[in-house]
Amino acid sequence: MPESFSIAYCGPAAVPADLLTRWNFDPVLLAALALVALAVASGRSADRRAGWTALALMVFIFVSPLCALSSALFSARVLHHVLLIAAVAPLLAVAFPARRLPSVPLSLLVGLQAVVLWVWHMPAAYEWGLASVPTYWLMQATLLGSAWLLWRAVLSPATEAGPALVGLVTTVAQMGLLAALIVFAPRALYAVHFASTAAWGLDPLTDQQLAGLLMWVPAALPYLGVGLWLAWSSLRPAEPAA
Repeated sequence: MPESFSIAYCGPAAVPADLLTRWNFDPVLLAALALVALAVASGRSADRRAGWTALALMVFIFVSPLCALSSALFSARVLHHVLLIAAVAPLLAVAFPARRLPSVPLSLLVGLQAVVLWVWHMPAAYEWGLASVPTYWLMQATLLGSAWLLWRAVLSPATEAGPALVGLVTTVAQMGLLAALIVFAPRALYAVHFASTAAWGLDPLTDQQLAGLLMWVPAALPYLGVGLWLAWSSLRPAEPAA
């Protein structure tokens, strides 16, 4: 069995006995989260409820023991990524739509998120992303940033329902394909977790299959939900002018 890979940011792989004690109180992280809280509290967000919910999810992802668990299990790491791109990103897009930024064609944003997602889930890039603190945050920033740009465009009033639906369906399709490759791979691919899954009663391949299922089904639900809402909104008759 390969030796345990060093996780630069979240630390040693958590085990059941110490999981609840493994909170992450990195001062730089807490300062960044405090700035988000200040932006929401001061009224700089377009939607305070979305802003506070996004902040709560970021605390769960980066501060709670999920960070340490994601050092032990690939499935926990994928849950982390799913929450980041499919929950935090759309909430931030609602709270901070940044309408003054130049718009980018939706097709390019769909392609950008697909490339970022696939690259970071290639085994070599995945292990590189966990090998140092700068590469760890590069992984997080590019995943969240590309997803925020996509959700910002999809939810923009300037984007018609048709292109937005195509973008959402394309994103679900490419995520589903990546998830299927992870689920049906004949062997465990992510060596970083080989030595730590046994403590959780899993073998590396089972952990990998669970990760793929998380990316396949739960990750798609926000995209499908927003797609249904857009489709329904486009079918409703326009309100008569006053």
